[in-house]
Amino acid sequence: MHRYRFLLSRQWVILTLVAIALIPTMVKLGFWQQHRYEQRTARNDLVSAALHAKPVPVERLTAPGHAVTRTEKYRTVTATGAFDTAQQVVVRRRTNADGEVGFHVLTPFVLDDGKVLLVNRGWVPANGAQTAFPEVPAPPSGRTTVTGRLMADETTAASGIKNVTGLPDRQIMLIDSAREARRLGARVLGGYIQQTAPEPPGGSPEQISDPGSEDAPLNYAYMIQWWLFAAGVPVGWWFLVRREIREQEEAAAAERRSEPSEPGEPATV
Repeated sequence: MHRYRFLLSRQWVILTLVAIALIPTMVKLGFWQQHRYEQRTARNDLVSAALHAKPVPVERLTAPGHAVTRTEKYRTVTATGAFDTAQQVVVRRRTNADGEVGFHVLTPFVLDDGKVLLVNRGWVPANGAQTAFPEVPAPPSGRTTVTGRLMADETTAASGIKNVTGLPDRQIMLIDSAREARRLGARVLGGYIQQTAPEPPGGSPEQISDPGSEDAPLNYAYMIQWWLFAAGVPVGWWFLVRREIREQEEAAAAERRSEPSEPGEPATV
């Protein structure tokens, strides 16, 4: 076993400890990526099912004070009533498909039974600093039917957007049905919808595109990668050990060749 005595050297002890620590760390990272893969796959399946579900009346899925659930989010809903543009607000710091910063237009939609549905009609440009209320094309007047994707109320925790105060008139940071209910003094349905129909004439406000799928296969690839790395650590460690032994044996053989075979004889060259 003297040939492995070098493993007790400071350098090899440190290398071995690092290798031992890396294996469970990489295995754990692989399981984390597996968890992310399962989460994203489940989310993609849920979104796809919601987007392809048959449209239903909005009040079948939400009501005043209701918190929209994961299974209800992105469901296509319909509502009949009239837009109340006098109470319209805009949501700051929102981007369109090209990454331009502007506003989302949030217009109360008064249903036939008197309840209010918040409708995100789409994106409009800021036209400079976001201090003045932007130019917003008017929605259809009178009684109309709208279609859209049901969305949950926005929160800072979910969106990362701070709900700051002291904003310019009729501007908000987050869409919150409970807060809008207090502002409007009305029975506001929980959540809001992203309008998909009728399409605005002239393409403004610019409608919000369907939510894209998250890249779950990438997480699966990372999972396999981490586990391969974990399996490769002991293989790499053993390769280095065998190389060290081979180099020591070659050095010992070279030293023997350089020593005289008999006393008084010249060294072998």
